Amino acid sequence: MTTNHRYTVKRSAERGHADHGWLNAKHSFSFAQYFDPANMGFRSIRVINQDVIAAGGGFPEHPHDNMEIFSYILSGALAHKDSMGNSRTLKPGMIQLMSAGTGVTHSEYNPSPDKPVHLLQIWIQPREKNLTPSYTEWQPTDEQKEQSKMLIISADGCEQSATIHQDVSIYKLQMKAGETITHDLAENRGAWLQVIKGSVKVGEETLGGGDAISTEDAGEIVLNTVEDTEALLFDLN
Repeated sequence: MTTNHRYTVKRSAERGHADHGWLNAKHSFSFAQYFDPANMGFRSIRVINQDVIAAGGGFPEHPHDNMEIFSYILSGALAHKDSMGNSRTLKPGMIQLMSAGTGVTHSEYNPSPDKPVHLLQIWIQPREKNLTPSYTEWQPTDEQKEQSKMLIISADGCEQSATIHQDVSIYKLQMKAGETITHDLAENRGAWLQVIKGSVKVGEETLGGGDAISTEDAGEIVLNTVEDTEALLFDLN
């Protein structure tokens, strides 16, 4: 059943922006020096940052606690080290999910001498505090790479997805021009679509790279791609 959803659109240009030279960041929600008390998150999503880190730049060791944090690498490479003993270099298409729990420290650097790294970093509030910290990496199987809509993170790790400590399902969408994808949103849940690149029509709205749209109306959400599109779709309690 298709529903006439009430949608809220957040255009890319409406996001917070910080340019530190080594870091060019766009913030969908309040973060660091960008503060808007009416824009502190959506349901359990607290942060969606689109970061471009210059060659050789990065975040020195810093702490986190009581947050589910995942990074999705779009291009380039990201070197990660943390207090759990993990030392990894992440490549495009890979997702790193870290449950900060009772507390971790980590650093993130661009190891390339000449190329930037482009990524999304997303923070989800956990369903309970003071969990034991953990670290997971995810990348699609050959079969999943062919799917237009793939589940990448979920509460129970179904469909070979990474497990998160929150009632949320996160899908990676990779849609061809002219393709239609649907998603059924259950009662009392919310959906957030973050477009990475391309163009897609949702309801009467056409979205481009960096744009987002959300709804809390149950029913079928229909996405019609105008051109090849990559996006993340969040289904949240």
